[in-house]
Amino acid sequence: MTATTLGSLLYEGKAKRVFATDQSDVVAVEYKDDATAFNALKKAQLVGKGELNCQISARLFELLERNGIPTHYRALQKANWMLVRPMRIVPVEVVVRNTAFGSLCKQMPIEPGTPLDPPLLDLYYKDDAYGDPLLTDARLERLALLSADQRREMGRLAMAVNTCLRSFFADIGLQLVDFKIELGFSAEGELVVADEISPDTCRLWDLKVGDSSDRILDKDRFRQDLGGVVEAYGEVLKRVQGACPPPRLCK
Repeated sequence: MTATTLGSLLYEGKAKRVFATDQSDVVAVEYKDDATAFNALKKAQLVGKGELNCQISARLFELLERNGIPTHYRALQKANWMLVRPMRIVPVEVVVRNTAFGSLCKQMPIEPGTPLDPPLLDLYYKDDAYGDPLLTDARLERLALLSADQRREMGRLAMAVNTCLRSFFADIGLQLVDFKIELGFSAEGELVVADEISPDTCRLWDLKVGDSSDRILDKDRFRQDLGGVVEAYGEVLKRVQGACPPPRLCK
């Protein structure tokens, strides 16, 4: 991957900025140190978080690729900068749950920690103004965001990601409780995994820690005011680095 020249800002979200480059088939993503929760009602700056999430995401995107799962990832540019393919992002947040926790236990009569077999797939309309509501198939059809075939492919891809990540994390002593991903269409019309895969988007528990707070190595540390957010993300990166080769770098 050759070096690129940064262009104009295309989009800024809660955790990332996306820039055009001098190559039409490449955009640059800056991972920010901003931390948000509860639809950005809670905010903070956590120095180093952006770099950690970028480094973790790069390695996990390459892990998915090695397992035949397409992503938007191209290469790392700097410590907290990633080069990716431009995508038409589907405004649907895809959540896969292996263990009942968080919002699910507030919406259903199910105890936190209950194993979910098979894993539960939830789709949410990604729009803060509407509170990211849960989508039924009928609502998804009404919004005309995806065809029936594309909806099935979205589910298949999400479950393939889950199988890959769940096994990988277990091997490094982490339980993948649940995660959310975003998907997008490439210029060729292929549905691929986009955005990021990090402790911001995955609920991860240390399998060797029994305490329900101390085991948390993800964004719940920020949501629940547990402290040690950057340290927890650093522990995840350390384990991921130990199990993955160094990521591709632009030259």
